[in-house]
Amino acid sequence: MNIVLVHGAGGRPTTWIDVEPRLAALGHRTVTVTNPLTSLQDDVAHTTAAVESLQGPVLLAGHSYGGAVITNVGNHKAVRGLVFIAAFGPAKGETVNGIVERYEPAEISAYMRRGPDGEWKSEPDEKFWAEIGPDLSPRHRAVVEAEGRPAANLIFRQPTGEPAWRTLPSWYLVADDDRTLRPEAQRDMAARMKATTSNVPGSHYTTLVHAERVADLIHTAAVAVSGTP
Repeated sequence: MNIVLVHGAGGRPTTWIDVEPRLAALGHRTVTVTNPLTSLQDDVAHTTAAVESLQGPVLLAGHSYGGAVITNVGNHKAVRGLVFIAAFGPAKGETVNGIVERYEPAEISAYMRRGPDGEWKSEPDEKFWAEIGPDLSPRHRAVVEAEGRPAANLIFRQPTGEPAWRTLPSWYLVADDDRTLRPEAQRDMAARMKATTSNVPGSHYTTLVHAERVADLIHTAAVAVSGTP
């Protein structure tokens, strides 16, 4: 199965560094995108181009803000299903920021700063790691530190189009101890999209902390949408 893996705000393909080889070992063809993070529309266009570069059906998996991207890209005719990993799944006309504002501020908000052009970036220090990513190994913390790209305000404020999860089978993995995207927000979005939902303990860095669980879920979804055992 073709699987396109979409990182979140500030992320890179290294978000999937331990997931991708597991999927490859299971026989899947994986593509990781590096979205520009200049606007939701730009990221949707960039990920759509990745889908169109492949032959055959595609499964999309998104982490965090990457869920908003796959919610839109999933309308492409090649896409068969969606997997959300502690991710946003906005409804039509909804924004990432609008979802966040319905809940009490997540703990990460204390560490977010605006750049000179209005872009957002987190400022990690030892308190940040203790509060936001306490379950990261030193290796995985280095991965996150090396990502750290600024994300334009437009990725959070542009409204989504018709959500693909209304018509496509969807799976959702909730991070129970997430202090970046509140777990109750994750559960509410998963329920709204009628996703097959499971959960893991731990922080927002689910693809790193629980790579095996993430890969297993994506594989399960790929088998389901491909119709092969």
